[in-house]
Amino acid sequence: MVSRALTPAGLRPLWCSVTSSNPLIAGKMVAFAGWSLPVQYRDGHTDSHLHTCQHCLLFDVSHMLQTKICGSDQVKLMESLVVGDIAELRPNQGTLSLFTNEAGGILDDLILTSTSEGHLYVVSSAGCWEKDLALMQDKVRELQNQGRDVGLEVLDNALLALQGPTAAQPAPGGRPLPVWE
Repeated sequence: MVSRALTPAGLRPLWCSVTSSNPLIAGKMVAFAGWSLPVQYRDGHTDSHLHTCQHCLLFDVSHMLQTKICGSDQVKLMESLVVGDIAELRPNQGTLSLFTNEAGGILDDLILTSTSEGHLYVVSSAGCWEKDLALMQDKVRELQNQGRDVGLEVLDNALLALQGPTAAQPAPGGRPLPVWE
């Protein structure tokens, strides 16, 4: 996958990992936040929605902003930016949270996970990529200027989300799971 950070504005949109290699998508593609994403599928929105609600589907969400927060003050950083008790997360436990402004207003939603490797993993919206990244980078610089031990790294990973009530069950008969964007 091509790194968004290394892709100059004006070039053709980036393709997510599964979308670019899966001819079964058969979707109408549109540009969104620098990515080419399907919005209508061969079988339609209703079929994919109902299948997800009744079973599960694998979604390629590689277009979302993924960041690694490290250092001994990583929890202080994130607790200053989001709603939630990040210090209480166990290893490999995540939470849905919100970036907030100084007045407590909501800026964006995100998923934050405390990893077993000792860092925090943050996934936030592709549509707010620049805003979310700037918010975190500004707070990292502020804390570093105070002598705090904190760092931020933008990750360039494929990211898949298995969603639906049967997501935790193995695929029957080893069949591949349906994939939609």
